[in-house]
Amino acid sequence: MTEIMRTPLAACPACATGAAVAGTGDGAAEGRLMLSLPGIHCAGCISGVERGLKAVPGVREARVNLTLKRAAVEAAEDVTAADLVAALDRLGFEAHELDPGTISATDSDSTGRELLMRLAVAGFAMMNVMLLSVAVWSGAEDATRDLMHWISAMIALPAVAFSGQPFFRNALTALTARRLNMDVPISVAIVMAAGMSLYETAMSGEHAYFDAALALTFFLLAGRYLDYRTRAAARSAAQELAALEVPRATRLVDGREVVTPIAELSAGDLVRVRPGGRMPVDGVVETGTSEIDRALLTGESLPVFAGEGSTVSAGEVNLTGPLDVRVTARGADTRLHKIADLVALAESARTRYTSLADRAAVAYAPGVHLLALIAFAAWMIWSGDLRVSVNVAIATLIITCPCALGLAVPAVVTAASGRLFRRGVLLKSGTALERLAEVDTVVFDKTGTLTLGQPEMQGAADHARTDLAVAAGLASASAHPLAQALRRAAEAEGVAPAAIAGLREVPGYGVEGRWGDHPVRFGRAAWTGGADGPGTASFLRIGDRDPVRFDFTDALRPGAAEAVAALRAAGCRVMLISGDSAPAVEATAKALGIAIAESGALPKDKVARVQALEAEGHKVLMVGDGLNDTGALAAAHVSISPASALDAARVASDIVLLGRDLDALADCLTTARQARARIKENFTLSALYNVIAVPIALAGLATPLIAALAMSASSITVSLNALRLR
Repeated sequence: MTEIMRTPLAACPACATGAAVAGTGDGAAEGRLMLSLPGIHCAGCISGVERGLKAVPGVREARVNLTLKRAAVEAAEDVTAADLVAALDRLGFEAHELDPGTISATDSDSTGRELLMRLAVAGFAMMNVMLLSVAVWSGAEDATRDLMHWISAMIALPAVAFSGQPFFRNALTALTARRLNMDVPISVAIVMAAGMSLYETAMSGEHAYFDAALALTFFLLAGRYLDYRTRAAARSAAQELAALEVPRATRLVDGREVVTPIAELSAGDLVRVRPGGRMPVDGVVETGTSEIDRALLTGESLPVFAGEGSTVSAGEVNLTGPLDVRVTARGADTRLHKIADLVALAESARTRYTSLADRAAVAYAPGVHLLALIAFAAWMIWSGDLRVSVNVAIATLIITCPCALGLAVPAVVTAASGRLFRRGVLLKSGTALERLAEVDTVVFDKTGTLTLGQPEMQGAADHARTDLAVAAGLASASAHPLAQALRRAAEAEGVAPAAIAGLREVPGYGVEGRWGDHPVRFGRAAWTGGADGPGTASFLRIGDRDPVRFDFTDALRPGAAEAVAALRAAGCRVMLISGDSAPAVEATAKALGIAIAESGALPKDKVARVQALEAEGHKVLMVGDGLNDTGALAAAHVSISPASALDAARVASDIVLLGRDLDALADCLTTARQARARIKENFTLSALYNVIAVPIALAGLATPLIAALAMSASSITVSLNALRLR
């Protein structure tokens, strides 16, 4: 048993991964307990664990993250992890106190490797037993038939015992807690098929069903592995956000630079951030001027000026000049950390989504057992033959086993994933398609999502070639995005940069030098004497001449207009919510035909807007790329990020667009709606199969072998229907 991890509610993002409690709370008298739940695998497990934890006195809230198999519990100080573990143990759920040191180990792919290994063993054994069964089906009798059956038994029994462990363990745990799950009828059918086959072999019977037991095990393992792989891709975005936090800062002590861990800093300390460095704390600039890239936190498409009195936040990047910053917040109190908390909280809420298959299985499992029991009792009363009654019960269990039901969703997801992957779309969540099909509102970020985040100069041909040459000569001394855009525009016009002497970049302002006898400057309006106005611009001043304005705009991402038009044609309301300035947001919205546009939105504003739309009953698709979008991405009904997005945004998303174009968005929605239709068709096929097959099994007209073949046929039918998506 590992040690408990108990933290205050303002926990670090790394500790908050997996699940978060409802609300942030100050809660001095409360704590967060985290548990590992290695045995959970479906929505029924989530609800069972959460109900069991909430029943413990002192527990205020409990959330389960199925992907990470962890639970976070908000409870009074007198509630211990041992109390929670004991409560879950009584319900049949394995639970352990979570030690932060074990997090990396529990995130390994051991579960996937185990399932794949057991799947391979079951498949290999099934093929060999089926080859041996050919001799029996061809008319082998007496000693030859018995020999084939005994060889099949020697292959099948160890293979079933080994490969069926995932089902047997879960079934035993459920039965010990006096409850049912889908693994119980699966386990009973496998064990009874193998047991009756062994009995028939020992009694020189004509039929043995070892191939049926192996086929059942193989197909169900395949479905579980597919389901596992879709879930495994969804790591916690809060972990990725934690990686952006700077562990140490350069503190100024009596004029000396001292490298200090962030935890040892206090409000009021002075830290130095060099060009190219990431802000380690929230603070106010004491001395120095520079430009700050804060696109990750605010969505602003261009670097912003930072001088004395400017406010900076942890995670922002200092671009051009050294800054001395007075600390106002560090560690868990920074804006970056609060965004991570938003992500962790929204992730936990998202995992409460229950897939169609899990909802159907809640009622399906007890029905299977009831039918088999009725069949056994009725045949015992009517015939008095135990052997016949058991065979009918086994056939009923096999023929009604939810193999097709279990494959209904994974088969469609796999087919749809292949189709979308060829379109440059990667699905990361097993329920993403189901949720995407329900979307009626699409919320876009602007910078880096609808636009490329790369400014382009407008109207280069309208400027005098001399002005363009001088501006390009000055711009050659700067790595600023606007300077790079102007150089590209000058090259496109065939204008060579002018020779500028004494080039000097003034951080936060621009570049200056001498062109012939004239002092020249290129940069901010206030520095060059230009008149600032709407839109993004830089100014060129040559000597005493009036400054010349150069306008820039952010280029639209390829396919953005087509994607917006297709989404609107599909009946979706399209919105643009950005942290950028109002003129830039309005220009992008007008260019794309988006009627609803909001500017100046902070990360928490985006989360609140998405949550408000959800509260109104809308199903929201969030499309974003930055750190400022991660909270909204995790809070939305379903989320998409482009491949160029920040790692944390890609991890928080359910779907990633691998290419630069956005036109695949429309295909995502179309495929999702088609996939949902195929899932419903698969459920209908599964139900129709049972309506026809169950009466045949109950009437005693289907042997376990015929039942296994019928079950396999239903599974193949479901898979073929899913392949129509391709």
